[in-house]
Amino acid sequence: MTTTTDDVIRVTLPDGSVRELGAGATGSALAASIGPGLARAAVAISVDGAVQDLGRPLPDGATVSIITERDPDALALLRHSAAHIMATAVRDLFPGAGIGFGPAIDEGFYYDFAVDRPFTPEDLEAIERRMDEVITSDFPFTREVVDRSEAKRRFADDPLKLERISELGDDETITVYTDGPFVDLCRGPHVPSTGKLKHFKLLSGAGAYWRGDSSRQMLQRIYGTAFFRKDELAQHLMRLDEAKKRDHRVLGKQLDLFFFHQFAPGAAFWTDRGTAVVNELQRYMQQLQRDGYHEVRTPLMYNKGLWEISGHWGKYKENMFLVHDNETGEHDFSLKPMNCPSHYLMYQQKKHSYRELPLRYATYDVLHRNEVSGALSGLTRVRQFSQDDCHIFLMDRQIQAEVHRLTNFILKYYETFGLKATLKFATRPEERIGTDQMWDEAERALRHALEATGLPYELKPGDGAFYGPKIDFDVEDAIGRRWQLGTIQLDYAAPERFDLSYVGEDNTTHRPVVIHRAVNGSFERFLAILIEHFAGAFPLWLAPEQVRIVPISDAQTEAAAAVTARMRDAGIRAHLDDRHETLNYRIREGEIAKVPYMAVVGQREAEGNTLAVRTRGAGTKQDVVAVDEFVERLVGDIRERRLGPG
Repeated sequence: MTTTTDDVIRVTLPDGSVRELGAGATGSALAASIGPGLARAAVAISVDGAVQDLGRPLPDGATVSIITERDPDALALLRHSAAHIMATAVRDLFPGAGIGFGPAIDEGFYYDFAVDRPFTPEDLEAIERRMDEVITSDFPFTREVVDRSEAKRRFADDPLKLERISELGDDETITVYTDGPFVDLCRGPHVPSTGKLKHFKLLSGAGAYWRGDSSRQMLQRIYGTAFFRKDELAQHLMRLDEAKKRDHRVLGKQLDLFFFHQFAPGAAFWTDRGTAVVNELQRYMQQLQRDGYHEVRTPLMYNKGLWEISGHWGKYKENMFLVHDNETGEHDFSLKPMNCPSHYLMYQQKKHSYRELPLRYATYDVLHRNEVSGALSGLTRVRQFSQDDCHIFLMDRQIQAEVHRLTNFILKYYETFGLKATLKFATRPEERIGTDQMWDEAERALRHALEATGLPYELKPGDGAFYGPKIDFDVEDAIGRRWQLGTIQLDYAAPERFDLSYVGEDNTTHRPVVIHRAVNGSFERFLAILIEHFAGAFPLWLAPEQVRIVPISDAQTEAAAAVTARMRDAGIRAHLDDRHETLNYRIREGEIAKVPYMAVVGQREAEGNTLAVRTRGAGTKQDVVAVDEFVERLVGDIRERRLGPG
């Protein structure tokens, strides 16, 4: 029998070949037609670049690829499905639970539930056991398109879902997914069945406001993670365990670096030890910026007129600390959330020639941003912080050279700490200021400059600042976590808004361009990352206490004090521990404090002007070294900012 054209669809595979299938054939059928191994491995399908369920019919003429666990899109798909399996278990154990959102995230997945009480560790264990049963049942994930009235009927007992349905546009396709007894409003896609989930772990519970709005009800969120391979899950859990040991909030207290107080939420109190580390970071940055930079300081508070010109009053007001004006009776002032506009005011105070450009203003001023209390987290999310901020005023033709210079500067800085960075190019966001023509020019100029460096980069569409495109620097720490830190942002909007100008070679006025540059991001967040990167064991040059001098008894205290003074005179942060405690106790405390070197002074050392030196991480091994030799070595290591303790 001859098959008519209407009974056949043709799809193009990634290798360019065309495959014919019966009309209505699904992704599963396509995978099976290629081979049984691919059919077993398939988890989803990509149709003209869009990920879809394997069970959906294929359109004629589409370009199609089969997604297996090796594909980049597969893990998020598995984790989204894992969230649904978890919700299936929760609904079984807590029948009245309201169902919020359950997305995949970078490290796993979560789901928010409206329940009467927070989930306990015992609850999570019970939910995991029920998830295992759902997985064993191998329920298929079934997609169904419904109209609005049917959707409301299905979720009549869940106010959270009804609210979401009411927000859907008239032209939106409403889909529900079923796996076994559980039905959820969801766009999908999902893996074919619950049995595809093999390796998962529920991690923790936390409170979360519905829709992230602190005025709405508090839901209970469960975080989990999932992988296709058992060893990948094990490695991830080991990293999480290691991260817990490195938690900067715990180590910050243990090492006596900083603390927080309820009377100043989101603002760190730095102890003398923590201040020593912050100062060292700032000194290093100041040294690197010694030539070609103008270090400035600007006011903390400004009238709203400044923020209206900059665009922050309209785009960023909710994140600013507003200050009441007694004369107007309004909140017409704000603590500054960023330094940029104040540097524009500084630039305006003088006439500038093209010969001065690039003109670089650098500052370490304190900034304030009104983060919601629930988002505050140690040093990584604060309300008060200091940035190593720099704004560069330059001509268009200088952009390429300046971006190359700044990129090398930032990468060199990170290398000092053993941090490797990857670059990302972020383009215009939906919410922005300036014309499309301005954005076209800014993106073209910054992309050209980035590509001229010869460095690889990733594209981040729509992730630019509201005033311009940017290059972001993501660093990887010692346990493989990635952190977004430095940035180079190109701004054509600010010079127009603030009417900035310079006199060119033709003796007429021209607009400069502005580059916003930060390296640490903020000292607070960067220090949190460093604490966890080094697990609190800072390299010698950065350690708050570089050497601890420990006399064995009172008879050696005078000699130990002289050594301490000698080291301090040489610029070494040395501490004399002459407490009336046992030697082992004092040494143990030095180890807990992660001091790079402990120098023991006994009678032999006192008489011979030597030290019995213990190096951090070397166990009980001691090296007897002459005082002058040891001081000279430390001074050299500190000057060169070596990574190790010695």
